[in-house]
This record gives sequence, C-alpha cells and structure tokens, in this order.
Amino acid sequence: MTRSTTENRAFRERPTAPIAPEGWPFVAPLVAAAAAAIAWAPAWLAVVAAALALFVVAFFRNPARRVPGDERTVVAPADGRVLCVDEIEDAALGKVLRIGIFLSVFDVHVNRAPLAGRVVSLERSGSLYLAAWNPRGERENVQLAMTMELADGRRIVVKQITGLIARRIVCHAQVGEWIERGARYGLIRFGSRTDVLLPPGASPRVAPGDKVRGGAAVIATLGDAA
Repeated sequence: MTRSTTENRAFRERPTAPIAPEGWPFVAPLVAAAAAAIAWAPAWLAVVAAALALFVVAFFRNPARRVPGDERTVVAPADGRVLCVDEIEDAALGKVLRIGIFLSVFDVHVNRAPLAGRVVSLERSGSLYLAAWNPRGERENVQLAMTMELADGRRIVVKQITGLIARRIVCHAQVGEWIERGARYGLIRFGSRTDVLLPPGASPRVAPGDKVRGGAAVIATLGDAA
C-alpha cells in the first residue's frame, strides 16, 4: 500500500515517555505477575517472573537523545549493530547508499528520523518473518518503507523491517508531515532491522559491525545536492 500527498504539516514526536506506550500491554501484566510471585510464589519463580518483567521493560525503554551535527548529518534511525554499508539500485530512487542496522532484543527499538524531511509516502510490503540478516528477509519480510523529501528536494527512504521474532511495525508518521532529524516516530516489536537509503554523494561514517545509538550516532554525511 502506498500513500502520497503534497500536504505539509509538522510531525509531533512520539513516543516520548520513558517507556513506549505500545509496551504497556506487555509490561503491566508482567509487572503485576512479578509482584504477585514475589509476594506468594517460591523464590525461584519470583526471580524468573521479575527477570522477565525487567527484560520487557528494558525492551520498550525510550531514552531521550541529543542529536549531533547539522542538517547534512545523518543520524542512526535505531540502536543496534551495522549489518551493511553498500551501494544498491533502488527501484524508485536509483543508485543509493544503503546502511542497514540490526536490532537485537536487547536494543532500544524506538525508531528515529535520520534526517529532517517531509513524508511523501508510506509503503507496506512483504509477508515473511525471516532472520534480519537473511538476504531474502531484507526484500521479503514484512516491512514499511517511509520515503522522505529533504528541504533541497532529494529523497531518502527509511525501512522498518521485521525479523524472526518481530511481528508488528508501528509508524506514527503520516504522509505530508515534516519530521525533524532525530525525532522518534515509531518502533518494531521484538527484534528487527532498520535500513536507510541515501542519495548519491552521501559519505558513510560507519562500517559493518559498528554499534550505533539511534538519534545520537552519526552514520553518514550528505554530499552537495546536484
């Protein structure tokens, strides 16, 4: 499904609470179960319940970040480890620089805008839930591609891609909204991948294997617009 428009509105950053709201249906019952186990269950069961509750709370944590650089500084769209830094041919954008980030279940899963721009389309595709590092997964897994138009007219794409465990993509951004660089706009539940496709001339600042923090790590710098 693709949506597009020329309307322009300001995006209101969300989620902003210390725990992403999408996590409460999981967090609340687990915390309650842990409290009950601590009060009445055997010690080993209380420890297991408390550990599980803490894990889920940590998964949905949503830290504030200071965004570095200027409008040409591309920040990481997610916490995780860099999977790939390469040039690929995109059907809509042509030759692009792709930077892919793998999010383990221990990483923050809130997604952030790598650059400031207007959302021109949101396209959902895919039907599989393969491992995030599987080459087929990057093409065929359930995913959402958000295309953004920068102030100079160039376009980038941010892809939220599910993995083996992830089953839901959340995207609060809407077509026509202007998103500021580093703004929190969505998340993926539970373990996933986020790719950024950048225009020719962009220079990568990371390499495969590097650990990055969403909104805080610089992953690339834009070149001059043609």
